[in-house]
Amino acid sequence: MVDIPGPTLDDDTAAYLRRHGIRSVCLFRKNVESEAQLAALCADLRAEMGEHALIALDHEGGAILRPTFWPFAPGAMSLGAAGDEALTADVNAALARQLRRVGINWNFAPVLDVNVNPANPVIGERAFGADVELVTRMGRVALTGHDRAGVAACVKHFPGHGDTSLDSHLALPRVDKPRNELEAGEFAPFRDLLPVTPAVMTAHIIYPALDPTRPATLSRAVLTGLLREAWAYDGVIVTDSMGMKAIDDHYGRGEAGVMALQAGADQVMALGRREAQEATLDAIQTALDSGTLDATQMQASVRRLETLAARYPAQADDTLDPQADAALLEAAWARGLSAYRDPVAPPPGSRVLLVAQAKVPRENVSEASVDAQTLADDLRGVYDVQLHAFEDPAELDWAALRAHGLPVILATTARHRHAALRGVRPDLHLALYNPYAALDVNAPALVTYGFQPEARRAALRWLSGDLVATGTLPFPA
Repeated sequence: MVDIPGPTLDDDTAAYLRRHGIRSVCLFRKNVESEAQLAALCADLRAEMGEHALIALDHEGGAILRPTFWPFAPGAMSLGAAGDEALTADVNAALARQLRRVGINWNFAPVLDVNVNPANPVIGERAFGADVELVTRMGRVALTGHDRAGVAACVKHFPGHGDTSLDSHLALPRVDKPRNELEAGEFAPFRDLLPVTPAVMTAHIIYPALDPTRPATLSRAVLTGLLREAWAYDGVIVTDSMGMKAIDDHYGRGEAGVMALQAGADQVMALGRREAQEATLDAIQTALDSGTLDATQMQASVRRLETLAARYPAQADDTLDPQADAALLEAAWARGLSAYRDPVAPPPGSRVLLVAQAKVPRENVSEASVDAQTLADDLRGVYDVQLHAFEDPAELDWAALRAHGLPVILATTARHRHAALRGVRPDLHLALYNPYAALDVNAPALVTYGFQPEARRAALRWLSGDLVATGTLPFPA
């Protein structure tokens, strides 16, 4: 699997796909401009790659959504907070319908990580919660929703990224737990849902209880010994991006690609610059020619990938209308809205001081958050807003902010928690991105689990007194 440079399939890229027999592409924001453009790109990709084409996207909901022209679905933790299995199935079916509309047939979702580490820098609200049973229950219906809408799901990040303090995009994490704890915790949702799982994405994490030296993506003990043999899984195993620093900083691209296939992966995600992709392709071809890679094992991998593509063909369905799901997704965001420490909104029409980060850029897998000015404009539908936009929360002078004599509303809109906000005391905290920020700020909080327009509208309804926050924080507080 590779990525491509832009929003169209140019002649050079088409020739490259054809020359190497590539039949799988992962799309990103750089490949997305409009619905019509995306449908045309997918049609061109399928024409080039053939009937067994696999066209994939990270379309989780929440902050992990590349297209901006469809209604935004809530992320996993919002659905975990709502706790409604039927709602989770319906939202995931809506996500899948959006993709089928344009011919994308593989969604890298749902996340089955059990987010037991509040300091986790990369999972957080992407998980359904911190409870194994909740993650398993919601993961099961998320898979059902995808299947009924005709798009292949892919659970991730096996065997579990929920108890790490490092981001594998940037470093190589370790999970130092005994096997029995892993079996009861991280492993459980993956293991229990394998019978209804079309595909599994691997994690670039070392689990010493299984393999003391190699990350799961490169470990035969994990992918073959555990997943294939002990758990008898015969679906597709795909690696996470081999361009992430957890792999790229420790192994050569070509070497790592071969190691992943030897470990038991069916497909290597060779993303990034063309030379890195070609290094992977060349190394795999050399390993095939020399017999380093087992031909029978590789033929089994091709069979699995072709079976997946046949079950979920990359055919656009223009009878589907993503806008028809707008009301469902709007209501779903509202259902997840959660109150922490009994927050009370200032009376509508009053003057308030909004403290928010001026700009929040995109980071790795997540898209850019809402900026302070947009948030102030939103709140002006309820209040007379004075905005204090900051660049760095460490520079905030809370005594001076208090001296304004206004109710202070702090909005946290960043993926990461900020040490500078620990213990600060606004009158009300709007946790609009990382829900664990509610644990840092010493104030009652409204938790939305996301910053998308639908999430902000739910928050405005609560501020106006038109909506009660009925969600339950799906982690210990």
